[in-house]
Amino acid sequence: MFSSLRIRNYRLFAAGAAVSNTGTWMARITQDWLVLSLTGSSAAVGVTTAMQFLPMLLFGLYGGVIADRFAKRNLLFLTQGAMGMGGLFLAAMTLSGHVQVWHVYVTAFFTGLVTVVDNPTRQSFVSELVGPDQLRNAVSLNSANFQSARLIGPAVAGLVTAAVGPGWAFLANGLSFLAPLTGLLLIRTAELTRSPLAPRGRKGQLREGLNYVSRHPELIWPIVLIGFIGTFGFNFPIWLSAYADDVFHGGSGMYALFTTLMGAGSLIGALLAARRRSSRLRMLAGAAGLFGVALIAVAAVPSAYVFAALLVPVGAIGLTVNVTANSSVQMATDPEMRGRVMSLFMMVFVGGTPLGGPLFGWLTDAYGVRVSFALGGLIVAVAALGVGLMLARAANLRLKVDLRRGRTHVEFVARERELAPAA
Repeated sequence: MFSSLRIRNYRLFAAGAAVSNTGTWMARITQDWLVLSLTGSSAAVGVTTAMQFLPMLLFGLYGGVIADRFAKRNLLFLTQGAMGMGGLFLAAMTLSGHVQVWHVYVTAFFTGLVTVVDNPTRQSFVSELVGPDQLRNAVSLNSANFQSARLIGPAVAGLVTAAVGPGWAFLANGLSFLAPLTGLLLIRTAELTRSPLAPRGRKGQLREGLNYVSRHPELIWPIVLIGFIGTFGFNFPIWLSAYADDVFHGGSGMYALFTTLMGAGSLIGALLAARRRSSRLRMLAGAAGLFGVALIAVAAVPSAYVFAALLVPVGAIGLTVNVTANSSVQMATDPEMRGRVMSLFMMVFVGGTPLGGPLFGWLTDAYGVRVSFALGGLIVAVAALGVGLMLARAANLRLKVDLRRGRTHVEFVARERELAPAA
């Protein structure tokens, strides 16, 4: 489960990420609750989320070109430092008592711009840290790292915000980026498995990446599916804050609890994914369908206690989808194309949030969070079914239904080859 941690460079990278991820989750929870407190609107929370992910939608593919063209460790020094500065700016505005909603919007948009380069660079840098043999395990542990911070960050943010105010949570986030910068500084560059850099000045590198994906069904359909899930199924800042405030009337502490429980489930899903030796596409489609059905079922739960408990399996299933898609796409991609392919992956995953965030924020305000939550699950379930059928078609499989006793009732089987016409 933890085999990639035997590698010193990856241990340094993971340790720094654990600290900065905790700060990021503290800031994310505090940011959402601050906007909701200032405006009283779930739609405003959706706009904040949209501002953070709009740059990925607009410029995400160019981030992959940059990640493939320059040394990834050097890029990460710049991006991690810039994110730390963004956190310190919001801390200064909040602690001085001058914070307004537009300050949060600007900071979210700036963070999103930096993330355009940071995300594909970090994703593809993992392969340089651990090499191809440990890549799947390292991808899963990265997710476990992020979800572990999701357990700690919201709880700490709730305590800090209640005790001394949100500004100190933003300050902790800004300072937390010193940890990954220190880790990058201590990495032994001679031990990296360097990916070949794309030549500078050559035109058509963005189009080359898109053409590469279009020729590989094992890449394009997981990316399509993760786009649907990111746009319609991962609007939890809007949904959980609305459940905590409007449905169960629990305040910021309940919102932090909901997010922590989602993180606990996601951590379980990530650790289970780290134990698997392969990432099958049929597991991806099945887990995505189950995720959509789970959202529909949880939407109607009347009890806060039952709702909170069910967030654990929802988080586990959602993270299984994410890790399976991420690792299967990375393993199926040539190293020199990985930055551009992962930028497309991240663009459709988080770039759909500027569309889904305001839409589901408006649905939550207009029709209630239960309707918004269930509709998101329905769209995800339908998308999983459609992509599963397309993957089966690409693999020359067909769906077989057999209702006889003792038989497998529903399964995919190989299509029979068409017989050549007789001469």
